[in-house]
Amino acid sequence: MATDRGALEHEEDADQLITGEAVALDLRPASFVLRAAGTIIDALVYGGAYITIVLVMINLADQLGLDDALQKAIGVVGFVLCLVIAPTTVETMTHGKSLGKLAIGARIVRDDGGAIGLRHAFIRALIGLLEIYSTAGGLAAIVALLNSKAKRLGDLVAGTYSQNERVSRITTQIFGVPVQLQEWALTADVARLPDPLARRVAQFLGQAGGFTAITRDRLSRSLANEVSRYVSPVPAADAELFLAAVAALRRDREAAALQLERDSLDRLAPVLNGMPRGFPDRG
Repeated sequence: MATDRGALEHEEDADQLITGEAVALDLRPASFVLRAAGTIIDALVYGGAYITIVLVMINLADQLGLDDALQKAIGVVGFVLCLVIAPTTVETMTHGKSLGKLAIGARIVRDDGGAIGLRHAFIRALIGLLEIYSTAGGLAAIVALLNSKAKRLGDLVAGTYSQNERVSRITTQIFGVPVQLQEWALTADVARLPDPLARRVAQFLGQAGGFTAITRDRLSRSLANEVSRYVSPVPAADAELFLAAVAALRRDREAAALQLERDSLDRLAPVLNGMPRGFPDRG
């Protein structure tokens, strides 16, 4: 049974984030193409700012008659300010965002999914001088292509990765009682399933299409044996159809019970919210 339950969980790999409750979080890293686009945008912004500062300083130096050593010092300060201090400050203040990352819908996070801090942002910016600006992005591209999360060298050292925040909405499909079991459903007695079992059944039905035929059959039979203790009579039907019918019946009956309770409360609302007879309303 432990094997069957484990098969119902998401397929885990080395990159999957598991919480303390053993729940796999669906956090998708940004693809290599998206990361490259975001990096190009950031490089144009910070590099453009650096070039602008250099041109302005050269113009001022000519007007003020500054010597070459001072001009070089100003150039170095502008280089560090635009390509190290500015990216570090932006990512720290925005918790992993930048103009390029906003454009691609990504955010830099720690390997455990938490927000980055000053240390992470500084390491990424400092190593970015080597892998992005010194090699025109070549080193960053090679390293990103060699790992599953498209991490560049700065991410590997800082322990971060780019998380894709634009996840498409998942549409939950709602199924009714299978046609083969609709007549049985009219008289079936289905008790409330224990919450852990109900969750496993719902998880199996949602993921059944991704299992192999052998695994799908084995899991459905195992779950059907457990569910059958709460059903009378048990139909002579395929195990997966049986699970789908039980899940649909419980859903419909619980929804009907909630609606009946709501209708009863609506009928009692005047009495519950009204004033006692003969008592003046001073509200």
